[in-house]
Amino acid sequence: MRAARTVARAVSRVVLNLAALVVLALALAMLVPGAMGYERYVITGASMSGTFEKGTLAIESAVPVADLVVGDVITYLPPPDSGLTELVTHRILSVEASETGPVLRTQGDANADPDPWTFQLPGPTQARLDHAVPHLGWAFIALSDPQVRQLVIGVPAGLIALRCAVEVVQVLRRPRSRTGTPRERAESPQGSGAPGRRVAALA
Repeated sequence: MRAARTVARAVSRVVLNLAALVVLALALAMLVPGAMGYERYVITGASMSGTFEKGTLAIESAVPVADLVVGDVITYLPPPDSGLTELVTHRILSVEASETGPVLRTQGDANADPDPWTFQLPGPTQARLDHAVPHLGWAFIALSDPQVRQLVIGVPAGLIALRCAVEVVQVLRRPRSRTGTPRERAESPQGSGAPGRRVAALA
């Protein structure tokens, strides 16, 4: 019976440690890029397949618009007349100078034709891709669902808290040692014996 309990405790500790590592890894993936000045985007379409597959996490930094060159991969919101309302991550195909600033055209690496629009960026800086991590974006896609987020983060956190509470209860319920201090043993007739009584009488 003790062996079974020992095995169960060992298994529970391994599970809790793994859960803690998962939560820590997700927290680091969510917080570290922002703390280092990076922006993160998830590739959710197939227009960049062959270079960046769906589910890739794109880590980008803001650079001056004037520094953008042909070949850079950027994440931007297409112009209103494009009919698109979501960000796209495409490669710059051309950059043309104008009185109001650079005019850009982009194309997805997997697309046969360039994007059917040209555009100017509204701000002085633009997010440009620096690093890409395959597959990690799936975790962020899943975490966008509140129920999945609660399951992946909330449940392990709850299990860790429950384990800590169980350990605290076990410590509180553990029987205390009946051995007293040397003074208590000297003053106790039952614990010190006859020599102890003679010392007490002489004192």
